[in-house]
Amino acid sequence: MDAASQYALAYALTTTAGLRAVVALALVSIAAHFGVLHPSGAFAWLDSVAVMWILVAVGVLEILADKVPFLDHALHVVQVVVKPAAAAIIVGGTVHPQSHEALVFLMIVGALNALGIHAGIATVRAASTTTTAGLGNPIVSTVEDGAALGGGVLSFVVPFIVAGIALVCSIVLLLLVRGSVRVWWSARSSKSLRSP
Repeated sequence: MDAASQYALAYALTTTAGLRAVVALALVSIAAHFGVLHPSGAFAWLDSVAVMWILVAVGVLEILADKVPFLDHALHVVQVVVKPAAAAIIVGGTVHPQSHEALVFLMIVGALNALGIHAGIATVRAASTTTTAGLGNPIVSTVEDGAALGGGVLSFVVPFIVAGIALVCSIVLLLLVRGSVRVWWSARSSKSLRSP
């Protein structure tokens, strides 16, 4: 895989890590185990059979836990740390830059990408909780599952296309967050004007 494909793959996968951290990491481990990826140095452990199965099991738990009321909110709090860490590992396992400094920089960028996606999804989830009393959250969660799994798998087949789709989805998510914040701010301002 050439350098441009590695970067596109890393961007697509760190975006999916912003949705489902362990699922994205499990996909990288599966790809490494079957020789699709060749993690180097400190990330060679990703191709271990034991690591692969542990990540798959935890990824399934991540998907299931996100469907349980209250547990999903606790999971999202924990994932403020987990998603950027998973994204950094994903970058380390997928790209092979010329220097260690470049790798560290790219890992930080990947972590920030996943954190940004997580923040955007958390805002959408908060809007869903507010407007549907939490009943819409499993639907949002299922859409996230499909995007994380589908996008993750397709990233290995057509990395540039999935990276492009991820970029478009990130922009749409940013616009949704901006709209949600405006609605929230407007409602808050109206409420404060009505109070004595």
